[in-house]
Amino acid sequence: MSYRTTRSLPAVTLDDVRGARKMLGGVARMTPMENSRYLSGLVGAPVHLKCENLQRTGSFKLRGAYVRIAGLLPEERAAGVVAASAGNHAQGVALASSLLGVRSTVFMPAGAPLPKVAATREYGAEVRLEGQVVDETLAAAQEYARTTGAVFIHPFDHPDVVAGQGTVGLEVLEQRPEVRTLLVGVGGGGLAAGIAVAVKALRPDVRVVGVQAAGAAAYPPSLAAGRPVSIENPVTMADGIKVGRPGEVPFRLVEEFVDDVVTVSEDALSRALLLCLERAKMVVEPAGAATVAALLSEPRAFAGPVVALLSGGNVDPLLMQRILRHGMAAAGRYLSLRLRLPDRPGALASLLGALSVADANVLDVSHVRTDPRLGLTEVEVELHLETKGPEHCAELGAALRDAGYTVLD
Repeated sequence: MSYRTTRSLPAVTLDDVRGARKMLGGVARMTPMENSRYLSGLVGAPVHLKCENLQRTGSFKLRGAYVRIAGLLPEERAAGVVAASAGNHAQGVALASSLLGVRSTVFMPAGAPLPKVAATREYGAEVRLEGQVVDETLAAAQEYARTTGAVFIHPFDHPDVVAGQGTVGLEVLEQRPEVRTLLVGVGGGGLAAGIAVAVKALRPDVRVVGVQAAGAAAYPPSLAAGRPVSIENPVTMADGIKVGRPGEVPFRLVEEFVDDVVTVSEDALSRALLLCLERAKMVVEPAGAATVAALLSEPRAFAGPVVALLSGGNVDPLLMQRILRHGMAAAGRYLSLRLRLPDRPGALASLLGALSVADANVLDVSHVRTDPRLGLTEVEVELHLETKGPEHCAELGAALRDAGYTVLD
């Protein structure tokens, strides 16, 4: 389904993106393009991963931030810049400001992951922790801009930022000129808008598809309404695309140039992150893996060759641990079981022996003896197992039933 309209005066043009690329010479890296054999087999056509997770600061955000700050007037630079972000934009603004000799202040939520706070400081920004949620942090940054005269650097809603992000599209066409479908994660829309402007100007035949987390998908209702609309309480593990309302500038361009916007589930996001780590050997944050999640969800929906953009790799290790567990469960590689056993010596050993024969790896065992539903001589056992996939899970259940065990719901 195409959402394109007849608007003919976009806020950003191919010339703007080309100008941004010249400005970024020696600053942003041309990130590599890696082939994925697994995804290619799934899709039935070549799939390539554009690795912006390997960009400086770990995401594409440096591109737009640098172009925006570089375009400031001398008196604006003298006043310094301010931004609000929980991670990637913070680091992009901090490094861009340092490279340009501009003072930067970055507001981050009080609960922001410590590695992201530390990295932002190391790139040269003064970090202020304000608010419990990003909206509160954003309000604090805007108030700071009003009272100090510092220039507020928006993460996506400015033509210079969009043009900077669009340089990714130019690189994609140079690295894989045979591309037919380009998948891009979408939050506020700056990245998708910039890429689509560049790609459609040079290769209108390439299908550009935006990908949003289903729990934070503001673009489908906005495109249906013909204007940016807000969604209440966006919820997703993919913080990088957790945006409740599209930006005015990118919305017009997404509406004009992006062919479709699809959504992916949390299970698909976690499975995609796991796949990137295991198969592509890439550390990717949930937002960065959204494009891979789209391929896993509907592999035959995209004509190849396909380029999937990995937009960032800044993920808190604790969050990574939780997501990987979730991803393994979603892929059928974790299995939790509850069984009732006679409370006598050797009963648990017999159960574990049956699981060993079925080639299951036992991760955790817990006992319940005080539940009123249990008989006087019964014990309930909860097991957490590592398995080889959905088929192995089914085989385990059958093996336990054959051995006389009753698996509880």
